[in-house]
Amino acid sequence: MAKENYIRPIDIKHGIIDMTHGAGGRATAQLIDEVFAKAFRNTYLAQAHDGAVMPALKGEPVMSCDAHVVHPLFFAGGDIGRLAVCGTVNDVAVCGAKPLYLSASFIIEEGLAVKTLVDVVNSMAQAALEAGVSIVTGDTKVVEKGHGDGLFISTSGLGEKIPGTCVSGRAAKPGDIVLVTGTMGDHGITILSQREGLGFEAQVQSDTAPLNRITEALLSALGERVHVLRDPTRGGLATTLNEIAAQSQVSIEIDEEAVPIHPAVASACEFLGLDPLYIANEGKLIVIVEENASQEALSIIRACKYGENAAVIGHVTAEQPGLVSMRTAIGGKRLVDWLNSDPLPRIC
Repeated sequence: MAKENYIRPIDIKHGIIDMTHGAGGRATAQLIDEVFAKAFRNTYLAQAHDGAVMPALKGEPVMSCDAHVVHPLFFAGGDIGRLAVCGTVNDVAVCGAKPLYLSASFIIEEGLAVKTLVDVVNSMAQAALEAGVSIVTGDTKVVEKGHGDGLFISTSGLGEKIPGTCVSGRAAKPGDIVLVTGTMGDHGITILSQREGLGFEAQVQSDTAPLNRITEALLSALGERVHVLRDPTRGGLATTLNEIAAQSQVSIEIDEEAVPIHPAVASACEFLGLDPLYIANEGKLIVIVEENASQEALSIIRACKYGENAAVIGHVTAEQPGLVSMRTAIGGKRLVDWLNSDPLPRIC
C-alpha cells in the first residue's frame, strides 16, 4: 500500500504543469504542498482549511483586491509575483491602513514550466516578508493550453486602519502640498522595453516595491495632516491627480521641473512619443499634506527605503475645481487632462 500511494516529487527543474495539477486530486495536493505551502509557510496557512481563521483586528478592517496579468512574467526589477504582493499591499496601505494578510489565487496555463511557477511563488514569499504580511489562503486553477497566457494571479489584502488618520481621495484641500516619493514612469517603460525588445543606452528598471513602511511612518508622525495617499499605477501621475481633483473638487497645479523622472525614462518617452506623466508606476506614492507638514513629510519619506528621490511637485487650489494643470519649464501653463486610452496595456 505504501508503494501505491507514493508520488515522485515534482521535478522543479524540468517539470511542466498539466491538467492533473488542477484536477483536485493527488497532483493538486502535491503542487500545493511542494510549491505554495513550502514558500508561504505560516501558522494560518498551516491550518489547511478552505480559508484562514485569524485573530481579531485591533482597528477597523480595510480590504482590497487586485488581478495581475502582466506580460512578460519576469522583467527588470520584478516579476508577476512580486507585483501581485506589492500592488495589493500598497492598495491597502494608501487607505491609511497597516496591511496584515493576503490571499492569492493562481490561474495557470497548461504547459507552464514548474520552475517558472516556483520562481514566481518564491518571489511572492520574499515580497511578503519584506512588507511584513502573511499569505494565509489561496486557490489554484489550471486551464487548457491556449486559454491563458502562462500565469494570472489574483490577490486580496486585509489590514487594519491606523488610528488618528483620515486619508481619502476626497480629502485634498486648497493650500495643501503635493509630493511624490520618487521618479515617475519606471515600471511602464520597463515593461514596454522588454515586451517590444527595445534597447536603451541606460538600463530602465521597474520600481515594483511595497510602500507600507512609508505610509506607516507618515501617518504615525503626521496623523490627520496627511490628507491623501494614492499609488499612481495605470494611467500614471496625471490620471491619478485628475481622480483626486475630481473627488475633492479642487484644482491641482504641478511644476514640470519638479517632477522627478529618470533620464532613461525621459529619453525613452521622447523617442516613443509618450508622456511620462501617464506611464504606470508600481512603487511610488502621491502624498498630499497640509502645507505646514510638507517639509516634515518630505524628510520622513526620504529617510525610508524607496523614498530617497521624493520631491514636492505642486499644490492644491480652489480655482477651477476638478482640473489639473502644469507650469511648464518655459514658464507657460498647460492642462493635464485625463488619460483617454491606455498606451501600455497589460502592465500590471
